[in-house]
Amino acid sequence: GWVDTYDTLVGNSFTVRDTEKVVLYSAISTMASHGREKKAKPQRRKKKNKDGLITSQDTTDDDGVLRDMELPDDWTVAASSVGSSNFGLDDDDLLLEDIDENNVEEVNRSIAAAAARASKLADALSIATTITSEKRATKREGGYRVLFKSITQYATSNEGTEILESKWDVVLEACLYTLQGKGNSTPAEQYAACRVLEASSVVLGEDRDDIAEKLNGPLKKIINATGRVAQVRSAALRCLAMVHFICGTNCLEEGEDATAVLTLCEKVSAESYRGETVSPILRATALDCWALLGTTFSDAFIAAGDSDEDYNLGQGLQLLPLLAECLDSTDQSLRRSAGECVSLIHECRLNLGMDEEEAANRTERAYRRGSWDGSEWEVLMDEVKQRIAELSVESGHHMSKKDKKEQRSTFRDFMSTIVDDESPEEIVNWRGGKVKLNSWQEIIKLNFVRHCLQGGFQVQLMTNETLQAIFGAVFDGSGMPLNQLEKRMYMSKTSEAAKAADKAMTKQRRTRTNVKNHFLTADGEDI
Repeated sequence: GWVDTYDTLVGNSFTVRDTEKVVLYSAISTMASHGREKKAKPQRRKKKNKDGLITSQDTTDDDGVLRDMELPDDWTVAASSVGSSNFGLDDDDLLLEDIDENNVEEVNRSIAAAAARASKLADALSIATTITSEKRATKREGGYRVLFKSITQYATSNEGTEILESKWDVVLEACLYTLQGKGNSTPAEQYAACRVLEASSVVLGEDRDDIAEKLNGPLKKIINATGRVAQVRSAALRCLAMVHFICGTNCLEEGEDATAVLTLCEKVSAESYRGETVSPILRATALDCWALLGTTFSDAFIAAGDSDEDYNLGQGLQLLPLLAECLDSTDQSLRRSAGECVSLIHECRLNLGMDEEEAANRTERAYRRGSWDGSEWEVLMDEVKQRIAELSVESGHHMSKKDKKEQRSTFRDFMSTIVDDESPEEIVNWRGGKVKLNSWQEIIKLNFVRHCLQGGFQVQLMTNETLQAIFGAVFDGSGMPLNQLEKRMYMSKTSEAAKAADKAMTKQRRTRTNVKNHFLTADGEDI
């Protein structure tokens, strides 16, 4: 190519002397060879790969575990950012096919749907046997994504639990293989493996101390490894808390039980742990796990005592100074987690020494044994109440409109409990039943389980007996499948229910607008 360029330049286009031809040809040859010369090794810098992960060339330490890769703050196992990594199972194939309406009379739809879910679950769990031998990281990560989706959405009823139980040893081996850093596993794989174990503990059910004993060591090792990515450590801590919440019992040895995990959460939620600064993401997760495990203990264990000198001082009271500091943090998730923990502690404090009928009377709750009045924590709680009230109305350009709206709504709920001593209320409806929650203990459990199961939360709540017992699910018997006509009548945008909801929303918007535009003149007349 360079010779042709030389001929074009010096051939017929113009005439030059022979010496000039030699000089020009030499210059062109130098240019051609310059691109083939070995360049100096550039400085290694972080760059993004095709999945949006920030990676570095030097990411492997002595034990073969990748350390320096960073994950986005909103990283989740449910995202479909990985390409061809489904081990031959297309995501569309994993979706439950609709049953033909013409065959409803011949085939029971519920039985057919259950059989389809069981078949998809068995096919997906077979992936676990190939993960340890797979060389490509994206394939392994994709396999964990398929496992997570199948366990949360297809492992329903007793049949799904039995299928997962039969493959549990294989799934556990694959997850531990990745968590131990074998095969140069990436942080994205380790995060996904933790989420698979967390979801599996919910499906396998209660009274499974063997699961807690097998996972205690590996998960605590990841949590204590300060060189690991914060999202991986957070996922490991969530998994450990969920395992003890669902599977653990009081028969575990001291140091391996839920109390030990609660103490670990307190240490990790501090500003520094094991000589390293703790990421706000990990601190917020530690407080969420502390709140979840705190719901399994008595109110006295959390909020008893009036001073530091009390022998049986509640674990929550010891954590109050740290929670007050977290409320002043600039990280929104850390502030929310701290506010949730304070709400739980305050609720436990109010419930001390009262039965259910007394606790329902707000006038008595403020002046009984559960009050902060006269205790060593009264001044601190007054400061916390003031801070939560400020966060419930915080504004400014340093936050997006969405974040401000979310924070105000969340901290208004906290303020109603901490300042006004009012109980929260939340109702979760699904076809055929509902769950009504009237305390922060129940809401904390619900939020944690919902985060764990993600897209499979509704179907697990409908079919998982353990979750139904935890939340006290009520079934109304209206869970029969709807035909096409009934779906148009009750679920379409033109149904009577949709029209009524639209009218109610329009009235609410009009009322809100009137309140904003309402003011008084100097004479006291309304305009």
